[in-house]
Amino acid sequence: MKDLIEIAELAAGLAIDAGASSAEGFTQDEREVEIRVYDRAVESLTEAGSRGVGIRAFAEEGRSGYAFGTAFDEAALRTLAARAVEIAEAADPDEHAGLPDDCGAATTGDLVAADFDEWNTAAKVELAIAVDNAARAADQRVSQVEQSIYADSRARIAIANSAGFRSGYEATGAYAYSSAFAGEGADLMTGLGLGMGKGPGELDAEAIGGEAAERAVMLLGARSTTSRKAPVVLDAFTAASFIGLIASALSGEAILRGRSPFVGKTDAVIAAEHLQVDDDGLIDGGPASAPFDGEGVAQRRTSLLAGGRIDNLLYDSRTAREADAASTGNGRRGSYRGTPGPAATNTVVAAGSQSLDELLKLAGDGLLVTNVVGLHSGVNPVSGTFSVGASGIEIKNGELAGPIREATIASDLISMLGAVQAVGAERRWVPFGGSVLTAPLLIAEMTIAG
Repeated sequence: MKDLIEIAELAAGLAIDAGASSAEGFTQDEREVEIRVYDRAVESLTEAGSRGVGIRAFAEEGRSGYAFGTAFDEAALRTLAARAVEIAEAADPDEHAGLPDDCGAATTGDLVAADFDEWNTAAKVELAIAVDNAARAADQRVSQVEQSIYADSRARIAIANSAGFRSGYEATGAYAYSSAFAGEGADLMTGLGLGMGKGPGELDAEAIGGEAAERAVMLLGARSTTSRKAPVVLDAFTAASFIGLIASALSGEAILRGRSPFVGKTDAVIAAEHLQVDDDGLIDGGPASAPFDGEGVAQRRTSLLAGGRIDNLLYDSRTAREADAASTGNGRRGSYRGTPGPAATNTVVAAGSQSLDELLKLAGDGLLVTNVVGLHSGVNPVSGTFSVGASGIEIKNGELAGPIREATIASDLISMLGAVQAVGAERRWVPFGGSVLTAPLLIAEMTIAG
């Protein structure tokens, strides 16, 4: 890690030498593995590395420039720094741009799986095949497994800037999933099983494959449903998709640009009082947990929804200055190739007290939604209205009554938040819409179209 910090520090210093008034160096070294299994055999195996440096340079009046490259020697960094300064000097003024006002590194739990290095490629292949076999063996009604995938990454990140901040961290992550089919022909139904952790040792192949089979089989014999307004239970997969969208709409940038249904709603009651949603960049086991964000601001837990109201918005340094607020440690970047921007880390829904069966009983008659189609394209980013395809299981008298497909559920995000009647007790991590930890949600009413 020391080498990446020193390179980042050198990069920032060279930008100052080139004429920048302030500067930042960002370095990244990441290794990734992906194994795809089809028909019990490895279809593809990819091991890739990404190693690079990015330099942000600031000139007078908040003009900023960014340049990145893959060479770490001083001559290459000097050329890169000069390029970043050149871009900054030609850029438009921006009174809100600049280094963070308050850099720092928070204390986190272990971000690296203790046994990560004990898993060689052969062992990872065995795990991926075990997931595939488990999906096939879990139920004789499984007719096919579309694919089973294992993937992991090990990343080292460092930041140094001319204001004196210099730090780095290392993190690992792994996930596996399987997509199983049950039935034949027009009655072919699909189910997804998923597991996530800091390393392959935290993944349960039998559970992942078994979940894929179970979710496919439970939809066998699915039919259309009647159109009506009724309670809807979103399972953890679908709840995570909606919660991820809501978190993105609560970014300071979305509000400032008028691209959020929450514009003008920061003082209004917009959600059920018992619904608590946080952005937690430090939570143990969170895929996006880290000591600092993509510009060197300490990550933290930020309350987003509490007591029925918007508690905070998510800011990086630039949008915080524009909104006359403070950064929440949400300056995120995908890699060294890009600059930071406001985005969620780990979106966490506080657990309720009811099991899924108890949520079904509370619902009475309605629909358990296990899958939605076209959510991201089907939600209006300004109004929050949505109408998306859904499949799941009918609820009759508080019991699961039979699978349905080709349904549509419709509402808007604010109405949905206000109609959250109960939150389940059994939470799980889901990567849909970001890194989301949630339980099933009971929505008191949605429009269901057959």
